Amino acid sequence: MGTSEVVQICRELVVTTMLVAAPAVLVSLLVGLIISVLQTITSVQEQTLTFAPRLVAVGAVFVVSLPWTLRLIVDFSKRMITLAVEVT
Repeated sequence: MGTSEVVQICRELVVTTMLVAAPAVLVSLLVGLIISVLQTITSVQEQTLTFAPRLVAVGAVFVVSLPWTLRLIVDFSKRMITLAVEVT
């Protein structure tokens, strides 16, 4: 296995990791932004107010995106196992 194959595997790993994490991170960012705007409008500056809605939103997105996430992870794992078998 040469350097180019290792770089390709690392690139696939990073892309897969970003795709798996993206829904939760984006929803957390969006909910945090909405709550921050509401806190600014209402002048309520409670720092712990953002945690519960974020937790619920990220949990809901996790449940909704679970089939897609599992498909991504399984496809990546199959490719890596195939590459491992070809190397030996």
